[in-house]
Amino acid sequence: MKILVIEDDPTVGQYVKRGLEEQRWGVDLVPDGEEGERRAHSDAYDLIVLDMRLPGRSGMEVLHNLRARGFQRPVLVLTAQDAVDAKVQALRAGADDYVTKPFAFEEFLARVEALSRRPLAIAGPRLRVKDLELDKNTRTVRRAGRDLELTPKEYTVLEYLMRHTGRVMSRTLITEYAWGYHFDPGTNIVDVVINHLRKKVDANAPVKLIHTVRGVGYVIRE
Repeated sequence: MKILVIEDDPTVGQYVKRGLEEQRWGVDLVPDGEEGERRAHSDAYDLIVLDMRLPGRSGMEVLHNLRARGFQRPVLVLTAQDAVDAKVQALRAGADDYVTKPFAFEEFLARVEALSRRPLAIAGPRLRVKDLELDKNTRTVRRAGRDLELTPKEYTVLEYLMRHTGRVMSRTLITEYAWGYHFDPGTNIVDVVINHLRKKVDANAPVKLIHTVRGVGYVIRE
């Protein structure tokens, strides 16, 4: 996951950046609201961590402008403003979550992880990646016009990957989504299901769509 942190306090900014990088996420730190807004639009970030009191342009202005221009990725507000009306204003402006300073990094990290599991937007009934189509209303899957027979778990894993096209999803996230938190995290069931999907989705296709990112997880991309 690639995260943009817009935070003008160098101590807080470096603390957040280092902690997120320890989770093997890519992090860019920007200390200015105007520059942060420009970077958010120009680069493919999965999540924005946004302070409210920023030089150049306030966090609230950045948030309003991002949402007004159709920015759909999650935005987590990280600020010292702990008044209820400030939280309500930020959430109504389009923030997905709100963390006040000082904060426990463990809670902050849990909130980042929760936002990373959300779909980027409310998906329509049909998902499409190249010539692979999935219809959620009929629970049917087709590749190049050919119907694919999937088991319920294969369908669930494929739908999850297609909703996050281009994003690498870890085995842990896939397991949580498809089997729930109580499934044994030490099992290789995700790898087994992915192998079955590859045989059904990619075996006879000139372009492979399901890819492994070694040591991280799986991704669907053209």
